[in-house]
Amino acid sequence: MVNEKLSDWRHEAIQLGTLIRVVFTAMVFSYQASGQVADAASNVVVWDSSESWQDGMNFVDRSGWKPVPVDLLSLEVDPVRAARDPAFYGREYDFRGDVVVENRNYLVVFRSAGGIVSVLSKAQSVKTRDSPNGIEIPIRSVAELKPLLNSKVKRTTISRVSLLRNTGDEAVLEVFYSDQKGGESTAVFVFDRSEIVEVHPSGVVIGMRLSCPMKYGIIPDFIGDDLLFSEYEGKESRLNLPSENMFLGLLRGENRVLVMTWPKGEQKLSLGLGAEKEGSRPLESIDFENDGKGFFFATLVAPGIWHGEELKPGFLEKDVKIQWRRPFEAKWVTQLNEAGVKTRYAFKESGGQIWRGVPGMYSYPVWFEGGDTMFHLSKKVAPRGNSLIYFLEGRSTPLSIQTPVEILKATLGRQFSRGLLDDAGRKLRTHHRRGGEGVRRSCTCGATEAIEAVFKTGQEVGESGYIGEALDDMSYFVERHLDRIDEYLEFGDGMTKFLKKSEQTAPELKPFIEEVAWMAAQIREEYEVQKENMKSMEYAQELTSETLSLTKKKDPGNHAAYMKLFKNWRAMGGAQDYLLARCHATVRRLAQESGYACMGRPEAVKLAEQIRMRCRKVLRNPDGYEIWADY
Repeated sequence: MVNEKLSDWRHEAIQLGTLIRVVFTAMVFSYQASGQVADAASNVVVWDSSESWQDGMNFVDRSGWKPVPVDLLSLEVDPVRAARDPAFYGREYDFRGDVVVENRNYLVVFRSAGGIVSVLSKAQSVKTRDSPNGIEIPIRSVAELKPLLNSKVKRTTISRVSLLRNTGDEAVLEVFYSDQKGGESTAVFVFDRSEIVEVHPSGVVIGMRLSCPMKYGIIPDFIGDDLLFSEYEGKESRLNLPSENMFLGLLRGENRVLVMTWPKGEQKLSLGLGAEKEGSRPLESIDFENDGKGFFFATLVAPGIWHGEELKPGFLEKDVKIQWRRPFEAKWVTQLNEAGVKTRYAFKESGGQIWRGVPGMYSYPVWFEGGDTMFHLSKKVAPRGNSLIYFLEGRSTPLSIQTPVEILKATLGRQFSRGLLDDAGRKLRTHHRRGGEGVRRSCTCGATEAIEAVFKTGQEVGESGYIGEALDDMSYFVERHLDRIDEYLEFGDGMTKFLKKSEQTAPELKPFIEEVAWMAAQIREEYEVQKENMKSMEYAQELTSETLSLTKKKDPGNHAAYMKLFKNWRAMGGAQDYLLARCHATVRRLAQESGYACMGRPEAVKLAEQIRMRCRKVLRNPDGYEIWADY
C-alpha cells in the first residue's frame, strides 16, 4: 500500500515538474517574442528571421524575427499535453527565413541565397587601462564564411538548416549546401556563450573561405619568431602558408583580432589577396582546407588590441614616445630587425642597456614607462618599416580579456596546447655550475674580471680557493658553450643532407631549396672560421692550470702574468659567444625564411613545415648568450 502511494506521488511529481518546465519555456518564448532583449533569457539564441537576409538589412528592428524556443513542444497548441505524450517528441523546427544565431559576442547569419555565413561582432563596451568605464566598440562584420568545394563542384547555396541542439547555452546547427548537380554536403556549426565558433565541413565541402579584410596575419611561434604577413607586392593572388595549428588575423581598425585554431592533420592554409592598389595587394581572405576535421575561430575585441607604428628616421638614437597606449596588461610584443634577423621583443617595464652575442651592447628598443609606450632604436636595431605591436599571452591580464593562448587551450585542449606552447623548451639551459646556490658571473668576461680583482690586490695566495672555484665555474661555462655549438653543428650538417635528399626526390623543389639551403650550410662555415679562435676544453684546462700555478707563491709579477692569461681566456670566450649567437640567429632565420619562401610555391609548403619543425627542435632550451627571441 505504501509503495503504491509512493509510486503515485512520484508520478504526480514528474507530471508537475514537466508542467513547470513547459510553462517556464512558454513564458521565456513569449518574453523573447515580445521584442525584448533575447539574451536576457538565454546565453545563446537561435532566431528565425522569417525572410531571406539581404545586404544592408536592419538587424536592430527584429519585429519579424522569431526566437526558436529551447523546448519545441512549447510551439504546440497544447504544450502541457504535448509534453506528456511521447507521440509529440522528436519535433523538428521549420525555418521560414534565414537562421540567425546570437550570443553576447556575435550575430551569425546563415544567408541561404548566397550560401554565405556572415559573422558580425556585436557592439560592446570594453574597459581599458585609460578608460575604466569602457569604450563602445560598434557592431562590425568580422568575416563571411563560404564553403571551399572540390574540383567537381563550382557553386552551392544553403538549401536548409537543421537544428541539432539548442539549450540556451549552446546551439548546434547542421547546414546543408546544395550544388548545381543536385548533390548535398554539410557543415556543422557549434556556438556557445563564448567568442568561439566551431565549424565541421564535410563531403564536397573541403574547407571554408573566411573573407575578412586584414591588415596583418600572424603565425605564432613560441620557440622561434612569429611569421608576419602584410600587404603583398608580388604577382601571386594567393599566399600559401605553413599550417601550424594557429593563425591570427589582425583586422583593420586595430580593434579586433581573429584567432583560428585546428587540430593536428594535413590541413592547408592560404591567404587570398585583394586587387592591387599602389603597388601592393591587401590581405582579404583566409582559405582553410580542413582535412576532414573541425576548426575553430574566435574574435577578440578591444580598442587598440593591436597597433602598427611606422618607424621613421626620427626614432634613431633617442627615446621616442608613440601615441598608442596598451589598453590592458598583457605580454605585448613587437618584431624588429637585429643584426639582419627579424627578432621578437617583449615590451619591458623599463629601458636600459643590454648585451647581445652578435651586436654587442645597445639600448633595449621597446618598453613601457607608466602608461606610455617607448622606443629607442639604434644602428644595431634600426628603424625600418613598421613595428607591429600585439599580444599572444597574458601577463596580469584582466579576466574580461581572452588571450589567443587561452583560445588555443579552450579549443584544442590543454594537453595538445602544451606541445605547441612548449614550456619546457622555452626554459633557458643553465651555464651556472652552482646555479642553485646563487648566480655568479661564470662567463669568461665576468669570471676573469672577478679573478683579476684578487690579483690586483695581491691576495691570490690567500684566496686561492676562491680563484679555484671561479675557474671551475668558468670551465663549466665554456664546456656548456662548446656542447651547445656541437648541437648546432649536428643540426646544420643534418639539415644540409636532408635538403639535398629532398631535392633529389622532388626536383621541382630545387628553387625553394636553393633559397634556404645556404643558411644551413652557413653554420659549418662560421664554425670553420672561428674554430682556431674558439680553442677547446683542453686549452681551457691549460689556462686553468697556469692560472692556479700563480696562486702557489706570492710574486710581484703575478698580476702581469695573469693579465696575459686574462686576454687568452677572453679571446677564447668571445669567439665562442659570437659563434653560438650566430648559430642561433642562423637557425631562427632559416625557420623564418622557409616560412616566407613557400608563399608563392604551394608544392613547397610541406617541406617548409618540416624545416621549421627541425629548427624548433634545436632552438629549444637556448643558452642565455644566444640571440633569444623571447627573453
